[in-house]
Order: sequence, then C-alpha cells, then structure tokens
Amino acid sequence: MTDVERPVYEPGHGLLKGRTAVVTAAAGAGIGGATARRFLEEGARVLVSDAHVRRLKEYEAELTAEFGADRVAALPCDVTDESQVRALFETAVREHGRLDVVVNNAGLGGTSHLVEMSDEQWDRVLDVTLNGTFRCTRAALRLMREDGRGGVVVNNASVVGWRAQAGQAHYAAAKAGVMALTRCAALEAAEYGVRVNAVAPSLAMHPHLVKVTTPELLEELTAREAFGRYAEPWEVANVIVFLASGYSSYLTGEVVSVSSQHP
Repeated sequence: MTDVERPVYEPGHGLLKGRTAVVTAAAGAGIGGATARRFLEEGARVLVSDAHVRRLKEYEAELTAEFGADRVAALPCDVTDESQVRALFETAVREHGRLDVVVNNAGLGGTSHLVEMSDEQWDRVLDVTLNGTFRCTRAALRLMREDGRGGVVVNNASVVGWRAQAGQAHYAAAKAGVMALTRCAALEAAEYGVRVNAVAPSLAMHPHLVKVTTPELLEELTAREAFGRYAEPWEVANVIVFLASGYSSYLTGEVVSVSSQHP
C-alpha cells in the first residue's frame, strides 16, 4: 500500500460523549477491538467482553492505561451462554447507570464444503454468530425498553450474507440470519426509541483472519476489492461509530455494506 492509498485515521470528535457502550468479542486487533478504541476516542464509556479471558485482560489494561479506569471495564462473556450474556448487560447498567449502545461483534467462521461439514461445525458457527447476536440483542432490548431512554444496537454481519462463497455455507447462513434479525428487531424496537442496524464488511484484515484463511484465498478476496486492498478494522469501526451516533438518528433496520468489493 503506497502513501497515496493509505487511509487517514481521523481523530475523535466527541460523537459518543457520555454514552455507555458494550462491545462483544472486543479483545485483540479485529473489528471489535477497533470499535472499542474508536468509541473511547469519541468519548464513550466502554465495557468490552470476549470469551478469551487472557486477551481480554491484556486489552483492558492497554485501554485503561490510555483512557482511564473510569471509562474502561471488561467482563468475560461466552455469547452461547445465556447467563453470561445477562450478566454482561446487567453489569453495564449497574456500573454506569444505563446502557446506550451495544455492538454485537461476536462471530465464528471456518471453511468447509457442505458435503464434508459436520453437524457440530454447522451448529457451532450458527450458535456463536447468529444465536449469540440474538441473545445479546434480546438482553439489550429488554434493558433499553425498561429504561425508556432509547438506545442503539449495531450488529456485525458480512457481505457473504448476500454473496455466495464456497466453503462458507454455515457462516453465510448465520450472517444472512443476522441481517434478517436486524430488520425485524428494528421494527419491534422503534416503539421505545431504539435503533437497530448492521454493518456488512467484506475483507477487514487482522491477525486472526490470517491464521484461519489461506494466502491464496486472501489474495483472491483482495483482488475483488475496487481499491485493490483490504479494509483496516478501524475503517469498519468508523461506520459503526456513525451508526451509534446521532448522525444516523433516522436510520434503523438497515444493513450498511462496508466494502469496495465488486462481484
């Protein structure tokens, strides 16, 4: 990537000042971690969660050192466990008095052709990616409805929810489900002032993706992008900030593609 092509990292503008946010799967260098950081830069208080306890503690320490212990908290959460999901959102309300924004970033992928895919592979991807988003959205909406002051939910979908990709039947089905869940939840939540939207990234590069994807597939996917490069995780996070902020006050039930990919 040349200097001309390199995206510019914009500073925060206080778009989420005073708000309390929960971001799932936020430990590490992916979209969740980038979103937590961008939210803090925009003035929010953030409760980060992840199923990977060691990475979560390390990221909490990093964010706390930069933004202060009064604005950063962390709680391990496996989104396939209903009791842990309830505890996560109840902690946000107990610690900060309210819940303003939820980013459902937890998801699980993998590559397997359908004829070779086991029930366990299918169930695991669906349980984390779709059912986990359902559990977290349900928990958040219950608290936001009770509070009565509105709120925002942003789900992380994927362009494969629209576009076919070999070896991704379980992941594509889960992400298409996240899109449908987003639209239905938005209609139901509108009556108590909660907006529900989603982002659909194509290729945001981070270390975990490199570990689970072949170099050949990454090269192929990158070649499909109009800019000739992958997205940085913070570029996706910027769109999530927009959806969480007042700049998108009349937007709900939408899935925003964060992609330069062409068919």
